[in-house]
Amino acid sequence: MPNQFAKTRPVDKPYAIFRSPDGNFTWHVCKTYQMPEKEKANQYARWFVWAKSGFTYGSFEAGDTYSREVMSYGMLVAAEPEWLTAYGKHLGYPTPQEYTEGCM
Repeated sequence: MPNQFAKTRPVDKPYAIFRSPDGNFTWHVCKTYQMPEKEKANQYARWFVWAKSGFTYGSFEAGDTYSREVMSYGMLVAAEPEWLTAYGKHLGYPTPQEYTEGCM
């Protein structure tokens, strides 16, 4: 089965959104390079993200980051239903679009 998250998305249409518990960091996951099953066995698995923090002066900056760092330091706050299924999360999270519309 091909990686359904391999196509790069724009910052406003991510597959998933993670936030740090203190709210200072936000990651919009816009591409994964491996399927979730493969990521578990690869400590260097990476995602293409748009990240925002106080260090980026409130703007998003794009780049690759280790998926384990996002999942370790961030909490999932929104995701597409396909993401929730693939990563074994319970349904009930808003989609990224619903989440960002509620934050505006």
